[in-house]
Amino acid sequence: MLLTGLLLVGTAQSQSARAQGIWSIKAPLPTPRFDVGVATLNGKIYVLGGGAPGVTASQLNQEYDPATDRWRERAPIPQGVTHGGVAGASGKIYVIGGFTASIHAVAVDNVFEYNVATDAWRQLPPINSPRGSVGVAVLNGKVHAIGGRGLNNVTVATHEVYDPVTNKWSQAAPLPAARDHIGVIVLGGRIHVIGGRISNHIVDNSKPTEGARGLPYDLVTNGPNTTLHDVYDPATNSWRSTAPLPTARSNGAAVYYHGLILYAGGECKRPNPKGGGDTFDENEAYDPKTNRWLTLVPLPAGRQGFGAAALGQYAYFTGG
Repeated sequence: MLLTGLLLVGTAQSQSARAQGIWSIKAPLPTPRFDVGVATLNGKIYVLGGGAPGVTASQLNQEYDPATDRWRERAPIPQGVTHGGVAGASGKIYVIGGFTASIHAVAVDNVFEYNVATDAWRQLPPINSPRGSVGVAVLNGKVHAIGGRGLNNVTVATHEVYDPVTNKWSQAAPLPAARDHIGVIVLGGRIHVIGGRISNHIVDNSKPTEGARGLPYDLVTNGPNTTLHDVYDPATNSWRSTAPLPTARSNGAAVYYHGLILYAGGECKRPNPKGGGDTFDENEAYDPKTNRWLTLVPLPAGRQGFGAAALGQYAYFTGG
């Protein structure tokens, strides 16, 4: 799998431009990382955690300013994490769950809140179900942790909600199908959960081997990718299915961009039984007005384990 620090930028001005798309390269991520979390607040992009050369689970918190095309280091996450669920709102960034050992090992229940204004972290009550590759979204002031891989690498449908007012977690309607490595986006007062993997099977997690990145990973046969696209309505605490993702993928990057939900990249196009596989360069967009997907200009190269953000006319993709 490719390690890259490039920050790719796509722009679109009209419906026809969206179908074509333009890519450019911005200042590279200072520390190349994969399986990162990304959040956008106050016109800045934050890239958190992930794996890096020689580091299984990073504490890094790096901030990108599009106005200057520069990065700077911010206060590190209290504990290193990869595959953590990340979302931001109202001046706070939440880092939930993740893994702290080899690629899919040692799921944790940690929840950390980062205050952008003070550049400080605090620990919140843990989620009830430890998991990594979890989808996270903030809706109506509450933080949702959806799906993921739990203990012993079991894929779950668990849906928990954190209320900052009560400082407690509660259970919400689970995903219709257990999935991990999902894309999660808030749109129109609802949460869209896109793609992911629907199951997996442990071959042997007691004998780590070396992957193409030179890092140990558990021998896990990933389950099939899915095209599922489910929408959660908090008013009814219920899910419904809508237009499926055209290309079944997992661990891609999802972002809300000018009325569309973009879903780019992902894995594994041709899975390797010992882990990993070819990455996708597909870039597709969901239009809620028509309930249809558009095919956009592909990524310059296949990519997975990266994050996305949107600011102004640009969509940014970094890490992976």
